[in-house]
Amino acid sequence: MSVDEATVRRVAKLARIAVSEDQLPGLAGEINGILGFVEQLGEVNVDGVEPMTSVTPMKMKMRDDVVTDGAKADDVVANAPATEDHYFLVPKVVE
Repeated sequence: MSVDEATVRRVAKLARIAVSEDQLPGLAGEINGILGFVEQLGEVNVDGVEPMTSVTPMKMKMRDDVVTDGAKADDVVANAPATEDHYFLVPKVVE
């Protein structure tokens, strides 16, 4: 894939980035360099390589998936101007 100056101009407009005409060739070259590197990564053989969560071998910490109320209902509504039974009270906005 190759990016030309017209594409850089269009992307800059869509991103609402001010790019002058004399900057277009340099940006096109930089973007093409990045895309070339990404294409090289696509050529790497990763058959048999499992996805990693870290560059160092480690086991993910697991916990039981248990539903609780958080035991912090009083803390959650502590700064609310009006509450009732651990619920926020808000002014009526619909008649």
